[in-house]
Amino acid sequence: MTQVNHSEPVTTVPYTLQRLGTIMSPLPGEPLEVEGVLNPGTAWGPDGELYLYPRLVAEGNVSRIGRARVVLQDGVPVDVERLGVVLSPDEGWEHGRQNAGVEDPRITFVQPLGLHVMTYIAYGPLGPKPALAVSQDTVTWRRLGPLRFAYQPELDTDLNLFPNKDIVFFPEAVPGPDGRPALAILHRPMWDLDWLRPGEGARTPAGIGDARPSIWIGYVDLDAATRDLAALTYVEHSSMLAAPEMAYEASKIGGGPAPVRVPEGWLVLHHGVTGADFSGFALAHGARYTAGAMLLEASDPRRVLARTPEPLLVPETQDELQGTLGNVVFPTAVEEINGRTFVFYGMADSRIGVAELERHDG
Repeated sequence: MTQVNHSEPVTTVPYTLQRLGTIMSPLPGEPLEVEGVLNPGTAWGPDGELYLYPRLVAEGNVSRIGRARVVLQDGVPVDVERLGVVLSPDEGWEHGRQNAGVEDPRITFVQPLGLHVMTYIAYGPLGPKPALAVSQDTVTWRRLGPLRFAYQPELDTDLNLFPNKDIVFFPEAVPGPDGRPALAILHRPMWDLDWLRPGEGARTPAGIGDARPSIWIGYVDLDAATRDLAALTYVEHSSMLAAPEMAYEASKIGGGPAPVRVPEGWLVLHHGVTGADFSGFALAHGARYTAGAMLLEASDPRRVLARTPEPLLVPETQDELQGTLGNVVFPTAVEEINGRTFVFYGMADSRIGVAELERHDG
């Protein structure tokens, strides 16, 4: 990758996305996929193969997490080979009486732990809650349970009260706010409690004047997680990282794949949403989801260096415009293959596409 002159401040995000096509669509006659395949994670197996972990949606919006081998042609992802289901909503906290789901996996190989960490959303009796599972071999995944957020008096609230989505770990350790080695994590709390308790409204934390869903950053103590993996579920030092700022982010923003270490710092691909009122968790028909990016400082990812003023990828193809929720591109995974970088993304909540991430100068 091109070297960067670090004496010059970073003011732009010198990356582009070029769509390559659709690599996974619902299999006709497969009941677990009748409402779509979307929003995958990815992981490299010990056999050297790349595996895709799609959200599989059955009738009634019941989601499972599948596993499929990515088929390459000349080093480019073009298809998948299905290998079954690795996670279903089997635990009591992953389903209610009329809903169920394990949704939207994001997978990071956390280098200091030598472990694949999957964050996912459990659609349980109190709505969507973030949770973790871990794997050594990418085949068997062990649940660590729901995420818990430390109490921070300065926020004047309890983050555990609120739904939280778009959770993803950084792959490397960084200095935490207290100076100790930590694992950074992006999350996206939503301040809406009306869906659970009508009239309760959207009560934001102290110092947060914008109730629109925004990207937050928190930290897991690395020493604690090294001693006991259960510590991965305990997030401390949370603060808002980035609120909606650009026109394509007018309704909300949320994190995408695991941040990528690039010469400029940390590259974060995210989604920006326009055109919808987000109350509760019904599909936001009429919304438009696009993909943007931002750069964070390498040694302190709480500092945003630059953001894309326009999206890098917008819904244009039929697979992106028509589906369970049309007009959606939703990046969730990124992998390097033979020196090229590919981004996997949900298309209209129905299919999975791939695009190439490229760096450009000027």
